[in-house]
Amino acid sequence: MIDVPGRTEHSVVVDAPQDLLWDMTNDVASWPELFTEHASVEVLEQEGNTVRFRVTKHPDEQGRVWSWVSERVMDRAAGEVRAHRVETGPFEYMRIHWSYEETDEGIRMTWRHDFALKPDAPVDDEQMTARLNRNIPSEMELIREKVEAVARARAEETLA
Repeated sequence: MIDVPGRTEHSVVVDAPQDLLWDMTNDVASWPELFTEHASVEVLEQEGNTVRFRVTKHPDEQGRVWSWVSERVMDRAAGEVRAHRVETGPFEYMRIHWSYEETDEGIRMTWRHDFALKPDAPVDDEQMTARLNRNIPSEMELIREKVEAVARARAEETLA
């Protein structure tokens, strides 16, 4: 494993078709409906499998509103997405890797975040790691529930 100041990795298995999971989690414009923490997403530029967008979060516990520009490169054939913050804000860097792996139970979606915070950031690497470790699993669980609900509704429509 690469030694980085901050790293988190979380997985969830989603009982839904891989195409549905891929489409719902990579449609960044719809993220405010998918993620509880995102107030808005503005797609700034899209070319092929690369999208540049601005995310604005809902205010945090201290009333701060976080916003930044990220760029995602999606490789559907490989089942992975790589992203990084273009506007890094409090981070020296933030690199994200999402992967989608078919298993007997469903699709295992894994998110890895590698990052380092700037010395003047309001939190340090350890605090950000703890925050991500607290928030990401619950976000992933909510996303799993939403995607599985759509998959069930589509299956019922097909049977009707």
